[in-house]
Amino acid sequence: MKSRLLLALLLGTAALAPAVAADGPERAFTGGDLFSLEGATHPEISPDGTQIAYVRQSADIMTDQMRPSLWLVDVKTGRQRPLVAGGGSAASPRWSPDGKRLAYVASNGDGPPQLHVLWIDSGATAKVTGLPQSPGALAWSPDGRSIAYLMRVPGEGLKLGKAPDKPEGAKWAEPLEIIDRVTYRSDDGGYVKPGYRHIFVVPADGGSPRQLTFGDVNDGGPLSWTPDSRTILFSANRSPDWEREAANSDIFTLDVATGALKQITDRKGPDEEPLVSPDGRYIAYLGFDDHNRSYENAQLYVADIDGSGARSLTAKLDRSINEMQWAGNGTLVVSYDDHGLRKIARIGLDGTVRPVVDDVVPGEDFDRPYTGGSFSVSDGGTIAYTGGGALRPADVKVVAGGGSRQLTQLNQGWMAAKAMAPVTKLPVTAPDGRAIDAWLVTPATRQPGQRVPLILEIHGGPNAAYAPTFSTDDQLYAAHGYAVLYVNPRGSTSYGEQFANLIDRAYPGTDYDDLMAAVDAAIAQGTADPNNLFVTGGSGGGVLTSWIVGKTNRFKAAATQKPVINWTSEALTMDGTTFTSRYWFDKKPWEDPMSYWNRSPLSLVGNVSTPTLVVVGSQDYRTPVSESEQYYAALQIRGVPTALVKVPGANHHLLAGRPSQSAAKAAAILAWFDKYRAKPN
Repeated sequence: MKSRLLLALLLGTAALAPAVAADGPERAFTGGDLFSLEGATHPEISPDGTQIAYVRQSADIMTDQMRPSLWLVDVKTGRQRPLVAGGGSAASPRWSPDGKRLAYVASNGDGPPQLHVLWIDSGATAKVTGLPQSPGALAWSPDGRSIAYLMRVPGEGLKLGKAPDKPEGAKWAEPLEIIDRVTYRSDDGGYVKPGYRHIFVVPADGGSPRQLTFGDVNDGGPLSWTPDSRTILFSANRSPDWEREAANSDIFTLDVATGALKQITDRKGPDEEPLVSPDGRYIAYLGFDDHNRSYENAQLYVADIDGSGARSLTAKLDRSINEMQWAGNGTLVVSYDDHGLRKIARIGLDGTVRPVVDDVVPGEDFDRPYTGGSFSVSDGGTIAYTGGGALRPADVKVVAGGGSRQLTQLNQGWMAAKAMAPVTKLPVTAPDGRAIDAWLVTPATRQPGQRVPLILEIHGGPNAAYAPTFSTDDQLYAAHGYAVLYVNPRGSTSYGEQFANLIDRAYPGTDYDDLMAAVDAAIAQGTADPNNLFVTGGSGGGVLTSWIVGKTNRFKAAATQKPVINWTSEALTMDGTTFTSRYWFDKKPWEDPMSYWNRSPLSLVGNVSTPTLVVVGSQDYRTPVSESEQYYAALQIRGVPTALVKVPGANHHLLAGRPSQSAAKAAAILAWFDKYRAKPN
């Protein structure tokens, strides 16, 4: 039995190779096509609005990595050329105030990425730093003389006792690892090394950097200069108990000459991402009052430069602001999610909201169809952004005044020959009468009226949102003959605070009913075969997948990806150990263990009969590997058909970060579903 299962999973990876049919090229989207995908990210428009530097994400088939390179596109003509390409990687472009230079961070693979400056006219480049750590949050001073950045300063951890003296030439074991930090590991970074992140400045033409902030705390970006180049504004949590009060950052001013700090905001909750207006009169920033709920909208605030007179410009919008930039002194350009769409809008200082575009999409991490994307604004108000739809990753688009124009066609050539699966919206009404957004991805080969197997694919978060954006997982599933249903059930973002908090202290719960209603709608609409239903999802979607198979046996098979199985063990082993017990429960696990147990999928494992695959990254610290292994062990003890798939080197955020693993993971899930797929009548 086990040998046959292993063979099936291995055979599923055959989708990695781009197949060639006897009568011509393969029209279906395959796992091998993941190496052909490119996406545009972080478009940075020049101050005069004539050029856009952007990061092009491309897959390197020889190293199995996504590699970022810098490209420049002319806004008027659409002509583009590489700025920094080749064997290394480059990212984080930042224009100098006069638009003649571009700062960026790049690496040739030898040592940590370093700060570079490129002169646009001549193409000459200079390596500005040679640092032991990589710089981040680059920010030019308005006079163009300096660049500020953040960098971790190494430190020494707690020492307890001393080992005996080692004889010369002896080969001893590694020394003890002693941990005393509250948050001692992070999903993206692994175990935290001793040291803290601080602000530096370096001459833009090169020279010795100067550290400006100090202390046993982490300072945060972005960094924003005042027009006189004398002061930097930034956010940080510098409270005495900052490790246990993670969501309590404030905004500080930093005198560049003296290093003097001044805190200018103070409340329970985060104040972050300060931006100084061009005339230096105001600051804009994001934040909210922390009520210990599972979700709060990030509101856009404007205050006088000293922090006084703060007021929210978006309290009535009831949407969470993702990014913002000044466009002159009286308008801000922002992005926010609304009903599953990432939008860009202009907001006046009186709170007036004027939507601009609603087709902002992400250009990286496109295994699943999350909302996302980024933008930038020129001095004259022209907006560059990552835009597109459901059938392509993001391209660079630009909007000035009227409609938008697409400037790049990164995947047009090869994808024009592919039969991509269409994505359509599906009307869904929940049992309580609420309208729920859902989308259907249907096989390109499906005939009108034909019922096909259905995969319910559930987003994570749970406070997040899916959108009609490009998804490699969904396209691979559809190319294999499955329809894919994805849903924004209650708890999803982009529908207001009230909708998102319907699952506060009640997750998983009635979001299950929304998902079942969506499956019923897909059956009633005529697409889904009711005898061939499957379910999968990652993170929060993994929680719901495991919850679903504990409550119903209507699905032929399931694949739970990076789930939480036991809220008590998750709360005490995840990377942000102070989060779960504060924002998702009223008490600590030892104070109210039954509340944690009653919402844990493990509590329902005695009901499970659905064959369930368990998938997790081997370096997942958000929903640790032990969560998946608990569930796998419980299913094995009960005799429920199961298998455990571990993705080597993958963390929670980038479970599908390497193209081969992304394709192989999707192929393994399809092989598992095929194993239990009923033959059509």
